[in-house]
Amino acid sequence: TQLLAGWLQTGSKISMPAAARSSIEAPKLTGVLVVDDALTVRNTLQQLLQDSGYYVKTARDGLEALSIMQTFRPHVVLTDLEMPNMNGVELTASLRSKPENKDLPIIMITSRTGSKHRERAMAIGVNEYLGKPYQESLLLETIQQLVKKHD
Repeated sequence: TQLLAGWLQTGSKISMPAAARSSIEAPKLTGVLVVDDALTVRNTLQQLLQDSGYYVKTARDGLEALSIMQTFRPHVVLTDLEMPNMNGVELTASLRSKPENKDLPIIMITSRTGSKHRERAMAIGVNEYLGKPYQESLLLETIQQLVKKHD
């Protein structure tokens, strides 16, 4: 095991049998829940986040997001504002009503960039409010900062 640890510390690439790999603790994956009624938006965000090393689950609306969160505890939620069944404002209000979600970072990504929508979202507990189209680098940086702050 000491030899293996030495190889790992030096960053050497070695092939290990599955039994040996399973005894090494994997890094903690950061979970992200993407909530948007548009399939293309969900898929685009999921691909971007997975390529950046995040574990991603997706939901079509706030109701599906709440259902997923019964078995999945994300480190951050990305939500659209306008969705059927339960919109982003209603989802945020529902999440913030539970003590275990009071520090859960929530980023709203929407085409509604007016100050009225932004102020309403921030007042109910959204941490960041980004307009569509968003800059991928800014989104990734925002996620990283919020997750680090709340870890």
